[in-house]
Amino acid sequence: MDELELRYLRSLSKQYPNIAAASTEIINLQAILNLPKGTEHFMTDIHGEYEQFNHILKNGSGSVRRKIDEEFGNTLSNKDKKSLATLIYYPKEKLEIVMQEEDNIEDWYKITLYRLVQITKHVSSKYTRSKVRKALPKDFAYIIEELITEKAEVQDKEGYYNEIVNTIIRIGRAPEFIVALSNLIQRLVVDHLHIVGDIYDRGPGPHIILDTLRHYHSVDVQWGNHDIVWMGAAAGSLACIANVIRMSARYGNLDTLEEGYGINLIPLATFAMEKYADVNCDIFSIKFNTDYNTKDLSMDMKMHKAIAIIQFKLEGQIIKRRPEFMMEDRLLLDKIDFEKKEITIGGKKYPMRDVDFPTVDPDNPYALTQEEAELMERLRQAFSRCEKLQKDVRFLFSKGGLYKVHNSNLLYHGCVPMDEDGNFIKVDIFGKEYSGKALYDILDNYARKGYYGRRDSGEKSKGEDILWYIWSGPNSPVFGKDKMTTFERYFIEDKETHKEKKNAYYRLYDNEDVIDRILDEFGLDRDKSHIVNGHVPVERKKGESPIKCGGKLLIIDGGFSKAYQHKTGIAGYTLVANSHGMRLVSHEPFESTEAAIRKESDIFSDSIVVETAIQRLCVSDTDVGAELKESIHQLEELLLAYHDGNLIEKSVYE
Repeated sequence: MDELELRYLRSLSKQYPNIAAASTEIINLQAILNLPKGTEHFMTDIHGEYEQFNHILKNGSGSVRRKIDEEFGNTLSNKDKKSLATLIYYPKEKLEIVMQEEDNIEDWYKITLYRLVQITKHVSSKYTRSKVRKALPKDFAYIIEELITEKAEVQDKEGYYNEIVNTIIRIGRAPEFIVALSNLIQRLVVDHLHIVGDIYDRGPGPHIILDTLRHYHSVDVQWGNHDIVWMGAAAGSLACIANVIRMSARYGNLDTLEEGYGINLIPLATFAMEKYADVNCDIFSIKFNTDYNTKDLSMDMKMHKAIAIIQFKLEGQIIKRRPEFMMEDRLLLDKIDFEKKEITIGGKKYPMRDVDFPTVDPDNPYALTQEEAELMERLRQAFSRCEKLQKDVRFLFSKGGLYKVHNSNLLYHGCVPMDEDGNFIKVDIFGKEYSGKALYDILDNYARKGYYGRRDSGEKSKGEDILWYIWSGPNSPVFGKDKMTTFERYFIEDKETHKEKKNAYYRLYDNEDVIDRILDEFGLDRDKSHIVNGHVPVERKKGESPIKCGGKLLIIDGGFSKAYQHKTGIAGYTLVANSHGMRLVSHEPFESTEAAIRKESDIFSDSIVVETAIQRLCVSDTDVGAELKESIHQLEELLLAYHDGNLIEKSVYE
């Protein structure tokens, strides 16, 4: 035994000071390895639709209802199962209705408590008692532990068990206890949550979703392009700030910034009213929903146009100072002939719908006016000092990344940039070329520098520009297109200019050689691994399947956002991976939380089995299992050191 190993074992012996302690831990860890694998839940492209997100999170994409079916089978009617499921999803709200409608509330409490206890026993059975204990609500921890570990069929315990339930009801704690059990069931049904990108934009509640995620027991996030642009805005990138505000204006979601995050947009409104007072803003219409206050329409259109023009200027400045981004084709302001009201793109002239740009100097079109520069600095300060936004973005950095390898699955939002032959594209990042996994790693690294770097450092400036590049660059793995034609969609009628060509990845993802090459690149076993990604909505109404390459690739963006549902025909896909295999779930459009409670309606509709495990998967088959096996090996080495006399065990009496 070398000195380095002995030094490590001495350190380990402080935690396990004798043979008995080390042996007990080995037995404990070995037993855990044989427990069933925990359930993983995958969601993507949520786009601010917080009510639907919360509902799917609560029902675990049907996992709660399946547990009810497993536990009660035909002994409960379908109506009773729906009522029980709704109670578990929304215990406080459902209790209010029940307490108004039930004639004999005590009987209802007794029946419901027994049913909830049975479900709790069922969902906790795959975990160690220690793990369950850590999940128990503090106020009822002891009582719940007694109820789920005692067996009513044992005669001398039955009275004890029943008396606990009767006492809970008698002293008026049944409602609180029902809420505690329901939340515990939600907590135990899903062991870990994966968010495969795009929490932000389009829908009204990304800040509400992030509040939920920050308090979720176990979660990771793979950044999507819409997350990245908000992260860039929080980091202080002016181009990202302009993009965030423009999209919020375009989709009638300025309330997310003003009320959700408390960011003051009055300086922008004042600027827009002054500079765009008599300017035609018709093409900057607002795509609003039923909650939008139309009295703000004229003002919002002016703000929309003002920030869009600033965005095009700021993006032009980045493209000019970062020629390695190879985005010169996005420099369009200097291609406008203001007199003829036309623009030249790719050698072809197109008429423009609007050239009334009061702040653009044709001789120096990418320069901000003094007023624009002052406005953007005020907005930068507002974003940088917004405590809620900074908390949410720090969460995304701490729990997220551009990709994740987890339990033989490779998770990323968009694609691995490649050419038409399936070769990984080499991308110049500040003078050095990267491709495949290395490209993901360097972009992830610079994204963190953009946020955490010192304001006066060159690396932070590079990082801020990389955050913008990840949002819209031609070889960004989360954007996955040759260009973002925002300018053309506003100003040019000819739809030929609106086209954004997808990366070759999306034409090759049914090619097994290509998918195997990606799995090899990220160090995964091509025979048992999967890729899970979102970003591009799967148009099921046209017959498209989310299952690609024989099940090796799963694209689970099915239209969570209402803006995409007319294309997809559904309201999103989610994925559930448990000890029995993988199941893809498609969802119907979500009416409202109130309807889900009152009508007891659920929204998971179709369930497709992607893969069934030949033998039930155990903890030993997971990444955690690999860590536990390594711990067992080290503990066995510690035992050997005690037995060989290389280490002296400490007495249990010391």
